[in-house]
Amino acid sequence: MTAALDSLRSLLVDEGGLLATLLDADAAASNGAEVPASTGVDGPAQIAAAGPRAHGSAAQYELLVEAIYEGYLLHYGAPRVVIAADADLCVLAGDRLYALGLARLVELGDTFAVAELADTITLSALAQGADDAPLAEAIWAAGARAVGWGSSDQHDRAKELVAAGAPEAIEAMRTSALSAAASP
Repeated sequence: MTAALDSLRSLLVDEGGLLATLLDADAAASNGAEVPASTGVDGPAQIAAAGPRAHGSAAQYELLVEAIYEGYLLHYGAPRVVIAADADLCVLAGDRLYALGLARLVELGDTFAVAELADTITLSALAQGADDAPLAEAIWAAGARAVGWGSSDQHDRAKELVAAGAPEAIEAMRTSALSAAASP
């Protein structure tokens, strides 16, 4: 488990309540998935935290984006920290993690990141609804990049393409995830 996931686990223990009762150190294995080997590739939380917009608060950004991403994985993938016994509980726990991360970003005063991650959640849900997991992955990478480095016209256009269901959306999102943007 990464340091950010350990921090997320500690945060959820400190918060108490339902999420604290759903923690499992072996969450991926308990859900029937193998724990992936480290690929050396950063996830959305690490991408966002590495950007200049997170300067001085990188650990907080990494933790909060990790919480939001764990919420997404509870909805659509294999969560790493939280296990829920049924689909309804997965949705409820995922929603709580979304809210937890977004509320703490508001406390940091970063309404841009809140809006960007809300778009990321919405657009990745559209991609998942269309059974397009690669597009959802590209949306998360580009959204995390925008949180850390700021948005661009190119990124805004990529989001429009996803919302419109355009076939070129995935390439636009992949390009956006790799491009540098100016901080808003």
